[in-house]
Order: sequence, then C-alpha cells, then structure tokens
Amino acid sequence: MKRLYGITLAIIVSALLYSCSTTRTLQEGEYRLEKNETIVTNDKNFSESEILPYIKQQPNSYMFFGVNPFLDLYNWSGKGENKGIRKIIRKIGVAPVVYDPEEVDESVKNISGHLEYLGYYNSQVSGKVSVNKKKVAVSYIITLGKRYPISEIRYAVPQKGEFSSDFFADTAKNSIKPGSFLSESALEKESVLSSARMRNKGYFGFTKNYYFFEADTLSHPDSAILEIRINGYTRNEAKSNAHRLRKYYLGNVTIGHPANLKFKDKILKNLNTLTPGKQYREKDVNTTYSRFSSVKTFSSVNIAMTPTDTNHVDCAISLSQSPIKGFKANIEGSSNSTGLIGISPQVTLFNKNIFHGGEWLTIGFLGNFQFKPNSESHSEESGTSLSLSFPKFLGLPDSRFRGPSVPRTEVTASYNFQDRPEYTRNIISSSFGYNGNIGNRLFYQAYPIQINIVRLFNLDETFYNTLAKNPFMKNAYQNHFDAGSRTILYYTTNSDVNPMTSYYYWRLQTDLSGNVLSLFDKFMRKNSSGNEMIWNTPYSQYVRAEFSSGRTIRFGKDNKQAFAIRLLGGAGYAYGNSKALPFEKQFYSGGANSLRGWQARAVGPGTTVRDTAFSIPSQTGDMKLEANIEYRFPLFWKLSGAVFTDAGNVWTLTGDEESSRFKFGTFTRSIAADWGLGIRMDMNFILLRLDIGMKVHDPSAEGNKWVSPARWMHNDEYAVHFGVGYPF
Repeated sequence: MKRLYGITLAIIVSALLYSCSTTRTLQEGEYRLEKNETIVTNDKNFSESEILPYIKQQPNSYMFFGVNPFLDLYNWSGKGENKGIRKIIRKIGVAPVVYDPEEVDESVKNISGHLEYLGYYNSQVSGKVSVNKKKVAVSYIITLGKRYPISEIRYAVPQKGEFSSDFFADTAKNSIKPGSFLSESALEKESVLSSARMRNKGYFGFTKNYYFFEADTLSHPDSAILEIRINGYTRNEAKSNAHRLRKYYLGNVTIGHPANLKFKDKILKNLNTLTPGKQYREKDVNTTYSRFSSVKTFSSVNIAMTPTDTNHVDCAISLSQSPIKGFKANIEGSSNSTGLIGISPQVTLFNKNIFHGGEWLTIGFLGNFQFKPNSESHSEESGTSLSLSFPKFLGLPDSRFRGPSVPRTEVTASYNFQDRPEYTRNIISSSFGYNGNIGNRLFYQAYPIQINIVRLFNLDETFYNTLAKNPFMKNAYQNHFDAGSRTILYYTTNSDVNPMTSYYYWRLQTDLSGNVLSLFDKFMRKNSSGNEMIWNTPYSQYVRAEFSSGRTIRFGKDNKQAFAIRLLGGAGYAYGNSKALPFEKQFYSGGANSLRGWQARAVGPGTTVRDTAFSIPSQTGDMKLEANIEYRFPLFWKLSGAVFTDAGNVWTLTGDEESSRFKFGTFTRSIAADWGLGIRMDMNFILLRLDIGMKVHDPSAEGNKWVSPARWMHNDEYAVHFGVGYPF
C-alpha cells in the first residue's frame, strides 16, 4: 500500500512539474498575459474595483493559490494541430490569454474616460509593460485629475401649474448637495432619482431626459456652480417641442386574460391597486405588477399606460397564463465505505388555480430508504402531504394588505410512515398559518396552530430494553400529542433562485408547544408516569429555536467564483409535561447539506460512541452547532467544482451520559470536522451536485480521533452525497 501511495505521489509531482510552464502552446513572438495591476499615485484609498472593469484584456483567472489546473491541462497538449486527443484536452482545458498591446492602449482610453465620468478631470493614465520570458505583466499607472466640489446649486424649473411647488418640496432628498463633487455619474444618478419622485406625484412620462445641467468652474477657482434646469422638452427634442408639465389621472382601467383561463373577477379586482380617477403614481403601477406576479398563475403581466387627453391616462392590464398544473421532482443520495446506501426521492404535484382564484393545491410524496446490500439492515420512510394556499390573510380585511406582496393563508395535512429495525412509527400532522414577504427581502411564515400525533409500535425487544435503561431516550421515543405554534423568519439581500451576485441571509425558526394545553391540566387524566394525557397520549411541552446565517461572496470573471459561508445553531428544551424533546424535534448532523463526511444522523451527540441499539444511524441531541465553508469555481461546459470544509456536532442538555452533554469548557474537543470535493452540473433549470466528504476529526472514534490522510478513503471515514441545488 505504501508503495502505491509513493507511485501516486510521484505521478502527481511529475505532472505538476511538467505543467509549471503555462506558455508551452504559444507561438513565436506571443506572450501570455500573466496579470494586470493598477497603481494610483495620489490616492491610496481609491478603489481598484472602479477601474478593473474598464481594462479590456483580463489574464487567466486562478482558482486557488495562484493555480489554474485547466490552464495547466491545456498546456499539456503542447504545440501541434488541434485534433485527436490534443483537441479533447484543449476543449476541457483553458487556453492562455495572449497579450495584445493594442488592448492596453484601448484600456488606457477606457480608464481615462471613466475617471472623467467619475469627476476626476484631466487624469493621467499610462500602461507599463513588464516582460519575463514569455509572460507579460501590465501596470496601469494612474494620477487622478482634479475634482470640483459644488459650492452652489441653482434651479431653473417651469413656474406654471403645480410643477414648481412639487419639485421644490423634494429638493431636500436630492443626492447632490453643496459640497458634493461634480461628476457626470452623480448628475445621472440625481436625474434618475428625481424624475422617479416626480412620476410618483402624477407626472406621467417624466424622465431623466428632461434634466439639463450646466457647471461653471471658472467663476470660482477650485469649485463649481451647478445649474439644474428642467425644460418642457427632453434632451432629444427641439425647443419647439416644449409643452406644459402637468399631472395625470387614471382613466379607464381594464384587466384582460386568455379566455381559457378561468379566474374570479373579485380576486382580480383585489389584486389591482389602479383605480379610475385616482392620481397617477408609478409606485401604484409597480405595486399592481408585483401583486399579480406574486399569484404565480400568470406567466407575464403587462401594464400599458396610454394618454387619452391632456391629463388622463388609460391603463390596460394584460395577463398571460402560466402552466397551471405540473410536478417537481427531487432526489438525494449518499453512501460510505461501510456499504450503507441512502436514497431520498421526492415528487410534488401542483395546481396553481384549483378554485379559479389563485389558490395553490400541492400534493407531495416522499421517501427515505437506507440499506446495505446483502444485509437485512434497512430503514424505510414514506409519506404524503397535502397543502392548500389562498391568496389572502383569512381573518383580516383585504384593505389591510395593499402593498406589493400578497399574504397567503395555508392549511396543510400530512401522514408519515417509518419502518426501522428498532420500531415502526406513524406521524399525522396538520397546520394552519400565514406566509408572505415584506419588500421581497424579509419572508415570514407564522403557524399559530400546528399539531403532530405520533404513535410507535413493533418495538424491537433489544431496543425496548435499551430505552428502559436510558430515561432520556425513553422519554424521546414514546407516543405523544404535540400541539403548538411555529414561526419562521427569513431575510436575504438577493431572493433570486440562483443568485449571481454576492448576498447575505439569515433564518430564524421558533417552535413552542404545550403551553395552551397546560392550562387544562386539571381536567386531564394522568398516566403512571404522572403525565397529563389527551386521547390516552401524553402531550409534549417544549420550546425550540434554530438560527442560521450565511454569506456568499462572488468574484472573478462574470462572478463565476464564490466563497459560501454558513453558521448554524439551535437548541430545544423540554419542561412541564415532557422530560425530553420529541424525537422528530431533536437536532441531528451529517448528510448532503450538513457535515458531508458523515451520513445523515451519524454524528454525535458529543463524543458518544455510536449507539449500537440502532442498526441504521440515529444520533440526535437537544442542541446543534455547525459551520460550513465552500469555495466554488467554474470548470468547463456546464460543470463547476467545489472545495469545502464542515465542522459541528449535536449535544444533549440533560441526561446521564456525560460524553453527550454540552459543556462550555470542553465542547471544542467534541467538534466533528471534515473536508471534501464536489462537482456540480448547472442545467439552468436544475443544479445537480455530487460531493465526497472525508473525516478530519471524529470525536466519537475510539482511540485517535484525528483522521490521517492515509485513512480518508477507508474504514467508514468518508461519505458520498448526491443532491439537487447548493447545500447552503
């Protein structure tokens, strides 16, 4: 085995040494552009990011530590005709960027023009080229030009009608003020913001092109006097086209949709916020657009505004039908060196207009199957769910919700059957609640009523005896009635399905159960353990909270590279009528979206050795801490790669097992850690993911808890996961 490792290492080292030349494929007289740098001589705080997009020729990007394996791979092909195996290698690899001196000259012009746009007048920009063998580095040396602070702002606006008073009422909100630096960039921004405010005051069709700017930099040295002038014509029109700037009011408002789409007129009217006779406001148009779009019954929403006379505009809302019925499928899979295989398929059927008023009917089917080939060890879970969602907040009048987001009321019911070697369990669940969003950034779900009924039977005798010896497990694995409430808050700076810009998010979930039922304790019958019961079943009483926060930082060409970071923590506490959290409310780690060096429920709690009472892993706790870091980078075609590391564990807060308990002084020794590699295929409509995680620190291991590289692919020290979508 050692000889095999030695040969493998020698091959890798040889390949790296052979690939150290990234210029092998260049022709005579060609050079590879190795890097660009910008040097600002008179302002160390000037941001390089303002300049980089205006450099026309960019060097090859590097994935990590100055290495791009695909650039090396391309150079392995050497010189020669682009055919056969050489063609295949070059197709997979990335060609070196060949330095073009003309692009440097164009970049100097681009940078100079952009600096003037930013308000740095008469800047000096030059390109310095350094050659090292077949590699070129280009330095763009910049001396920023003079800036002019605005000492005075003068306005010239039409005095007829209401325009003048409406305009000056908002000048305090202007982004340009005395003391601001003069620049075309700032003037453009101000014209966009100011014209938007005026459109929200009724001035339909009023755009940034009505603004004219004139700066005087001669009257006072080192400063500028700015005149902002608004005419009755645009920059693209002649003075003869001048007209009076007046407010508009809504005339006729019509709503049209395909004849084969059945949709209640009452719901359409409720979604619309544009009323005949009301003063035109662009904000109302955008709000109406968002409200119709949020129903998801319409594939497109078009709002056409047509002036009919001097101060009226008709509105025609045209709705196109989206696919009303359909299905979604998802699957996750995992495996490790012990041969344990896990498969979790899920299919969801939906109808987005079941009662012709934007109601969503969703029927889901799920499964979770774990097994070992040629072994009797297996676990089966199957379930079905039904959800009905209405586009309104039941219990409150629609007039309370006239913003761009339409709240929804949701009623759900589900049944889950679990067949494990140790027991069989039925779970019946139902909930009633509300969901929606505020500003398309803060999303909420509030379920004031949430009920779970759990029944266990067919307990294995060995497992039953184990429960009898462990009060904590015995209290977790029992029949129970769970009635309480749940709230979820989710905030994100980018709500796209697959964000292509940097973003941040946090998510908070809270569960509270049993407090209302406890008010009726004196009317309930008790069991032999002293627990109050409903329908001959003890009810659960606990509080549980889970918080996660993440940040994804995108960078590189076209934002194709990213660092994703997530922190997660949660804890639950049972009290009153319960001695332990219900099993389904306990925390676990491991799996495709957690610690990827382990399979789901195979970590912890604490430093506890895996419980042999479970033939399929089922390690849980009252508390969880986890951190994940992942570097994502493009490969070729639709494939991208990832390097990741995960750390965390679950712990108990009560119970007799010291090894499972959370303690501030020693919890760091119980942190499980892994690292791994992943590959993703982005098909635009779906992202497929394959990850292999290898254990680095296993707190449950007997003996040495650190896992050496030689053991990463042996003896249950790795896990393979297949999933859909990013893990976080």
